[in-house]
Amino acid sequence: MGKRKIISIKEDLCNGCGLCAKGCPEGALKIIDGKARLVSEIYCDGLGACIGDCPLGAIEVEEREAQEYSEKKTMKNIVAKGENTIKAHLVHLLQHNEVEYFNQALKYLRENKIPVPDITAEMAGPSTPFPDSDKSWPVQLKLLNPKAGFLRNSHLLIAADCTAFSYGDFHRDFMEGKVPVIFCPKLDSEVDKYIEKLTSIFKDMDIEKITMVRMEVPCCGGVGSVVEKALDLSEKEIPVEEFIISITGDVK
Repeated sequence: MGKRKIISIKEDLCNGCGLCAKGCPEGALKIIDGKARLVSEIYCDGLGACIGDCPLGAIEVEEREAQEYSEKKTMKNIVAKGENTIKAHLVHLLQHNEVEYFNQALKYLRENKIPVPDITAEMAGPSTPFPDSDKSWPVQLKLLNPKAGFLRNSHLLIAADCTAFSYGDFHRDFMEGKVPVIFCPKLDSEVDKYIEKLTSIFKDMDIEKITMVRMEVPCCGGVGSVVEKALDLSEKEIPVEEFIISITGDVK
């Protein structure tokens, strides 16, 4: 077992309403003795779709030692629940840009001669990212799953939180074709965990290039320090390009 993102349930807040279990097509959650329970770590992908279904804030995502998520075993569990559950799971994967898991799910269906449901209607709309999109979610390093499929073979844009608000053409000049990862080296309290997470990403996800964007203020220099330490620990040679935004909104 290794560390990964997985949900955690605060039993004192849970009232057993069951909305989270209905919102988990993978079948990782069940209501037992009037409380939501994580019945299988293998079925929990750690993406946290169930969080939005909880009206009491009883569910959160944490990083801890857990069994590795298995798309194959999850699909076996899902298929038994019928076409609508299969469809919900496929949509869930695409909405989180988990293209690798999505392809594994399709492979399972085809290998077992199970019809692939049409999810065109569910995926329609300008706000939903498709697998070929350059968008990704989440963007906060604190929330990011270091094994997320959209990270593989990507050009990472690692930016300080303030930069997108301080430079008006941030999206046009920096975002295209990149996977954004943001954090604040001054206000965030988990910098050591950020180094650990970036080290894992650099080591395992075949990153093609890193573009760093930070503010000119001294505290923002921590962005470069975090990336540099993670690169050293990963023992990977990845090209890095750095841009600095002035407090007047110019690129230096």
